[in-house]
Amino acid sequence: MLFLAKKMSIFNRAEIIDQNFIHNVNVGNFPSSRTNLFLSQTNIRSSELISLFESQVLSRHMDLKARLLKDEGKCFYTIGSSGHEGNAVFGKVFPYTDMAFLHYRSGPFFIERSKQVPGTTPIYNMALSFMASSEDPISGGRHKVLGSKVLNIPPQTSTIASHLPKAVGTAFSIDRAKDLDISERKLKADSIVLCSFGDASANHATALSAFNTASWVSNSGGHVPIIFICEDNGTGISVPTNEHWIEQNFSNRPRLQYVQTDGLHLIDLMIKSRRVEHDCRIDRSPIFLHMKTVRLMGHAGSDVEVGYKSLQDIEATEFNDPLLHSARILIENNCLSSEEIIHLYEGIGDQVSHVFEAATLRPKLESAQDVMESITANQSSKKSPKQPTKKTRQNLFGKEFNRMDQPYHMAKLINYTLSDIMLRYKNTVVFGEDVAQKGGVYHLTADLYKQFGVRRVFNSPLDETSIIGFGMGFGHNGFVPIPEIQFLAYLHNAEDQLRGEAATLPFFSDGQFTNPMVLRVPGLAYQKGFGGHFHNDNSLTIFRDIPGIILAVPSNGADASKMIRTAVREAHENGRIIVFVEPIALYMTKDLHEPKDGKWTFKYPVLDEEIPVGKFAEYGKGKVLTLITYGNGLYLSLQAKKEIEKKLKKKIKIIDLRWLSEINIPKLLNAIGTSNNILIVDECRRTGCHGEGLFAQLVSESKKPLNIKLHAAEDSFISIGVAATATLPSKDSIIKNALELVNG
Repeated sequence: MLFLAKKMSIFNRAEIIDQNFIHNVNVGNFPSSRTNLFLSQTNIRSSELISLFESQVLSRHMDLKARLLKDEGKCFYTIGSSGHEGNAVFGKVFPYTDMAFLHYRSGPFFIERSKQVPGTTPIYNMALSFMASSEDPISGGRHKVLGSKVLNIPPQTSTIASHLPKAVGTAFSIDRAKDLDISERKLKADSIVLCSFGDASANHATALSAFNTASWVSNSGGHVPIIFICEDNGTGISVPTNEHWIEQNFSNRPRLQYVQTDGLHLIDLMIKSRRVEHDCRIDRSPIFLHMKTVRLMGHAGSDVEVGYKSLQDIEATEFNDPLLHSARILIENNCLSSEEIIHLYEGIGDQVSHVFEAATLRPKLESAQDVMESITANQSSKKSPKQPTKKTRQNLFGKEFNRMDQPYHMAKLINYTLSDIMLRYKNTVVFGEDVAQKGGVYHLTADLYKQFGVRRVFNSPLDETSIIGFGMGFGHNGFVPIPEIQFLAYLHNAEDQLRGEAATLPFFSDGQFTNPMVLRVPGLAYQKGFGGHFHNDNSLTIFRDIPGIILAVPSNGADASKMIRTAVREAHENGRIIVFVEPIALYMTKDLHEPKDGKWTFKYPVLDEEIPVGKFAEYGKGKVLTLITYGNGLYLSLQAKKEIEKKLKKKIKIIDLRWLSEINIPKLLNAIGTSNNILIVDECRRTGCHGEGLFAQLVSESKKPLNIKLHAAEDSFISIGVAATATLPSKDSIIKNALELVNG
């Protein structure tokens, strides 16, 4: 069967597979079919099969050439599509207007879909991506990804199921955008979503979240027109998948139709794909399409299969090559002769070789600036709509409108702001756990459900992964989602959705795709009646580590209103991702120094008032000491200010950062001015807190010596009961640290 194996190294499977294809076609040695279908039994044209085979061969030669060039140090990525060539069928059956979130082995899909759009150059484009050229039209040389704006394929990187939740959100957004008739929508009203992944990825918690949410929404009467395509090659790197595991796991799930297809048989693939395409487009319900196939040449260039598979098993799999199956089908159905197949195969090999060699000469990214310039890129910026009229707002708020000029606490002002934002931006939606009828745990979304209805304000399942995934999905279809994570600690269940998917999308697409989103997160500590580390989570460290996101932490109601307006505008106009952390302990706080002094209530700012990203606030003009803080820290620092000034007999200054990302250090140093004493008050845990980074930045960029100290929370979880604030900065501890700093 493998006549060349003795002449070649057993480790060079690429060359063996290449030469054995030619030999086996020449002598008519083909693997047996496990599906008995013939062209005469269908309405499939022979030209369609030939086109599919051409795409399969193109993809195979790209894999073969990439491995050769990697050995020469010219190519940097060799996870190819060999064995998965059947997915070319999906590129033909589904129109390019259906958004596709693709598995990294979907090269044939990409090539075949490119044929739907005249003028595309998939071979050259993919070659540039393989070679990490700065001219790569999707990622600009930042990663080997399958992506294209014109083909409706957002780029995915290492898609270990992390793309599934946003695919579900995108699918759900299609009918919602149609019902709301939002002008910003990007997908056709009857379109569906495709999402491909491997059999090993189907076990990932993120994948299970997506399957569950799709079924949950469908079971609740919602529309989720998505086709999950599981490309089952039986192996996850080196770990085998039980032959029947995927079928047993997914064939009887509620509200998830299961269809199995033969990934080695083009005709069966065409028939089944056409069927599910029709059903999903009409029924608007999720379908699980199970394509059973094989994997050739290991997981990647560094993966040597003989380390965990016997040579006999490897050879048996290689003889089950999808290209050999396709060649047999073409010959059996009189589409092409064996000679024509060999001629096509070798001709395409020469073509791919020339194109890839040319791509190796194209420019690469060289500087940090070149790499970073796409982190917040956005190629489709737009203007915000006009503010609503007074009459429109009166109709929305009703009797409440006449009370809006009174001072209120933060929770009420955020509630007003969300109503006004949803009135102004018709493409906003609010969703999360308990946010609709209940109005959220702290009632910040109260009345929004009544004001805007279930299509724009809706509850989610209790799954943070699906909440953030929905946010990204809605963003793909012209919405500005405003999801809520119920508590800061809950976000860690889904932080990879922010880090690995949302934040990387503009980076890996040169700003052609973005994830506009304002993620509201009630959080931080100092709650008096609801203790424990899970509801009093004083860590924002995760957000320091994600390039491109904006992090907002308001300290009072007026600032919160202005900042959330800025956040929504940044999302709408510039495609930005904003994490808006709201200090729970300050939601209902009204007094600052004395009971009933009302000094922590504020009037609702006029509609045009915003606080630009990076702009901080200054309290006082003293020069002996500057306190830098945010959130609860400002509230406590202002309480401490009187006592500090009394003991020092001098005035001090307090700076409220408000935005913890994009901090302008030169401006901050200018605001500090001649003050040499700087106390950073950070309510988060000392190790990894923003104050820690700010300390280093101020010291390194200051032109004069600074007497600077960080006063942060202890590196501890938070207790319940009377010790709930024992590990946190307090009014008294701020006074103590301030006096020690100034007095030496």
